[in-house]
Amino acid sequence: MSVVGIDFGNLQSVIAVARNRGIDVICNEVSNRFTPSLVSFGPKQRYLGETAKTQEISNFKNTISSLKRIVGRTFADKEVQEIEKQYLTAPLVDVNGQLSVKVNYQGQETTFTTLQVFAMYLTKMKEIAAAETKLPVSDCVIAIPAWFTDVQRRAVLDASEIAGLNVLRLINDSTATALGYGITKTDLPEDKPRNVCFVDVGHSSYTVSIVSFIKGQLTVKSRAFDRHFGGRDFDRMLLDHFAAEFKEKYKIDVKSNGKAIIRLMAGCEKLKKVLSANAQAPLNIESIMEDRDVASMMKRAEFEELAQELISRVEAPLQKALEDAGMTIEDIDAVEMVGGSTRIPALKERISAFFKKDLSSTLNQDEAVARGCALQCAILSPAFKVRDFSVQDITNYPIKMTWQPTPEEEETELVVFNKNNTIPSTKILTFYRSEPFELEAQYAEPESIPAGINPWIGRFSIKNVEPINGEAACVKVKARVNIHGVLSIESAYVVEEVVKEELIEETAKAEGEADADVDAPLTRKVKKLVKKGDLPVVSATSSLDRSLLAELKEKEMEMIASDKLVVDTEMAKNALEEYIYDTRSKVDGGAYKDFTNPADKEKFIKDLNDAENWLYDEGDETTKSVYAAKLGELQVVGTPVIQRYREFEARPVAARELREAINNLMSQATSSEEKFAHIPEEEKNSIVEKCSKAQTWIENKEERQMMLKKYEVPAFTSAEVRKQRDDIVYFATPILNKPKPKPVVVETPEVPEAKEESKEETKHDESKDMDID
Repeated sequence: MSVVGIDFGNLQSVIAVARNRGIDVICNEVSNRFTPSLVSFGPKQRYLGETAKTQEISNFKNTISSLKRIVGRTFADKEVQEIEKQYLTAPLVDVNGQLSVKVNYQGQETTFTTLQVFAMYLTKMKEIAAAETKLPVSDCVIAIPAWFTDVQRRAVLDASEIAGLNVLRLINDSTATALGYGITKTDLPEDKPRNVCFVDVGHSSYTVSIVSFIKGQLTVKSRAFDRHFGGRDFDRMLLDHFAAEFKEKYKIDVKSNGKAIIRLMAGCEKLKKVLSANAQAPLNIESIMEDRDVASMMKRAEFEELAQELISRVEAPLQKALEDAGMTIEDIDAVEMVGGSTRIPALKERISAFFKKDLSSTLNQDEAVARGCALQCAILSPAFKVRDFSVQDITNYPIKMTWQPTPEEEETELVVFNKNNTIPSTKILTFYRSEPFELEAQYAEPESIPAGINPWIGRFSIKNVEPINGEAACVKVKARVNIHGVLSIESAYVVEEVVKEELIEETAKAEGEADADVDAPLTRKVKKLVKKGDLPVVSATSSLDRSLLAELKEKEMEMIASDKLVVDTEMAKNALEEYIYDTRSKVDGGAYKDFTNPADKEKFIKDLNDAENWLYDEGDETTKSVYAAKLGELQVVGTPVIQRYREFEARPVAARELREAINNLMSQATSSEEKFAHIPEEEKNSIVEKCSKAQTWIENKEERQMMLKKYEVPAFTSAEVRKQRDDIVYFATPILNKPKPKPVVVETPEVPEAKEESKEETKHDESKDMDID
């Protein structure tokens, strides 16, 4: 199973996988490392990612962009109506309060919620990962903006489930960047933390995170953001500038034409990138509208002057992040830049001047988030072993609980999770109740969350609460912000205060018996809380109902199958069209001319012409099976022709290989070389006989083939020739490679050594006697 990390971007998304003892960013079907975050609808099928990009101009009313900005939003959302609407080309509609898009799909007007559209895009991400890794994809980690609220996070989780993805963690994009930075560093301190500020300016938002690193751990200290500052704001600024210029220069109103806006926006984006590296850049757009071509030029100084107001917004989040972390500029050890828009020179200069230090770009600015996601997925997945690295993230908005008080209570609310509270985190709340009650969770500072999003998070009903011994029961409620940054009530239970007697180990004289020898044991009464039983909790949140999720998942599977059928049908149509053109040109005077029976040729060409006419008339819109059947009819005549042609080309090659094998084996079998001398003559003769038969066979077949026309059934095939070659090779090789017999060793009798030893002993004794004498 693949371990996948997805950086869900507003303009484009990046996919990374853990494999080969590292992290790889994978390419999509057109070998790009980035996949456009677009979904488009056509008369037959959906277009996702790269294919949607090709539809962006011609089919702009049915193409949805800015998925990151609209998922989890409502139609009445202030930011949607005032900001996001200008970047969207598809009509927005309200479906039971949910933000939806109205498109023309499969020839009829259809409405999809933004959650469904996002699920479609995730399906494409899953398909790309599976195609690249050749493995099924389920577990993943998805990076989302840190400023996403509970409702947006739940929407991403629901969309992921519809797409068939199991999200191990929704990780804040800045946290993923920090993880990718920290886990690869081998020089992290063990005591005094290293403080790094990560500045991420993406396509639509700007995030600043201050993270402390020690060996094996990162801790997010603070985070600040500008949710409406990014690369697209610079593009929009340029669009407004050039739209005004072209109105005066060419007398055309670009903003009145949807296609012209998209063309100019793309041109402005390209110009901005060129200006990041050059002092000036041209803008040329062909046929922008009314068959008019436009051209202009801009210098970097002019761009920076236009963008002065935008660039001035950089410092506020930097200052806010430092204040929330309780740090000064001097406490920051490094400033890491990520995000495509940080390449703008004026932006980098302003940030560098703020911190009074050089900026670092040790991470890949476009792929850092995806790599961090893949690392987090590998850490959470049991299939991978990764070096231990702890990630301590924080909440961005304080969360409070409210409830209906009892007569004995005055408080009705409590901030349970403060801003910058560590996540995941669990808090235990204690209530004294005699009957079921409800808790409501909402953001404590509604002004800090994205404008237009309801601060309400959820309602949680604690059931089956009853008094104990006539008194209010002590109810413990476990609230948790989980690893996704989503709030839930994990459980609720009743505890009872029980008085128990405990024996004190020390003893004392019994009262009134000071002189007594017997010591009396002492006891004390201790009150203990004992868990009595779990209570059912009914949650009402923005998450979709399970039955609705199942229904949407089934619809998505149907659309996937429909898309596949359309692609397969198109491939079958293309195969038929290609066969008609290729075969007809080769039969009618080409390579297949001599291999086509003259009696069949005229009718076959007529059938091919008729098939072509049918294909562009009534056969233009039909089913895959009809195209396949039509191709099969033509192949009844065409396939034998093609086979005869291919055999004509292949037979001489196979015959040459056979003769080479025959000559080689016969020369070895009749050789007088010493290495073949040990092989019996009858076995050598059997090789010669086998080769002679093969030689006779090929000569007879070739002679017979020469008597036939090219369009007649051949006398033999290249496969038969190769079988003859294999037969003689497999027969002769074991004989010719037979090892020589081992030489016979003649053993000589050993000379007895006993007599010699006795003689030596005798001599020794004699010499000894002589010494005595």
